[in-house]
Amino acid sequence: MAAAAALQLRGVRKYFGSVSALEDVRLDAYAGEVHAIVGDNGAGKSTTIKIVTGIHRADEGEVLVNGGIAVVYQDLALVECLDIAHNMALGNLPRRFGIVLDRRRMEREAAEVLRDLKVRVGNVRTPVGLLSGGQRQVVAVARAVRMDKPIMLLDEPTAALGVQETAHVGDIIDELRAAGKAVIIVSHDLDFVFAHADRVTVLRLGRTVGTRTVADTGREEIVGMITGAIKGEL
Repeated sequence: MAAAAALQLRGVRKYFGSVSALEDVRLDAYAGEVHAIVGDNGAGKSTTIKIVTGIHRADEGEVLVNGGIAVVYQDLALVECLDIAHNMALGNLPRRFGIVLDRRRMEREAAEVLRDLKVRVGNVRTPVGLLSGGQRQVVAVARAVRMDKPIMLLDEPTAALGVQETAHVGDIIDELRAAGKAVIIVSHDLDFVFAHADRVTVLRLGRTVGTRTVADTGREEIVGMITGAIKGEL
């Protein structure tokens, strides 16, 4: 790709005491594409996410970010006792005179984002605790969209979702790509990856095995790279 990457990882390593969690992680994610990160349990996906989002610090290597990152964690990080509008505005509550919560604006902005994403979750004053798992997922995604960052990182965005809910999340991801976002998804769901990703990076035992263009690879090769049966090339 000719344009500069929105996110670059170069030779990233991470140790926890004497245990090596990441040995050599490399990644280039670009605006206007969906880039999937896949790998078996223990491959280093979670540690990589935490380094990208600043929870952990890399011991070696480089993490280059061109713009801000909005993250949807697997546990969603929603507050069940608060309503949809509050959850979508957490960390960036609109205020009048810099002091008083502007509830009307908060609810209006939440409703606008949900409408743009074609999401139906009822009234934005509905407590998140009353929503289904799929509805909570789209609220978490909508919160990230509201932040309007150039990079979107979604950790297991379809975990525990039904077929219809998974399709809806896929539609949202497609729209984010069309809007020029760099969308990074971490997923075990290879069907979802092949349906929506442009490129896929495989991690194994803390290393980047390789990156493939989805149009030029197949499930058999990716599974082989995940298991070690196929030796990838960067």
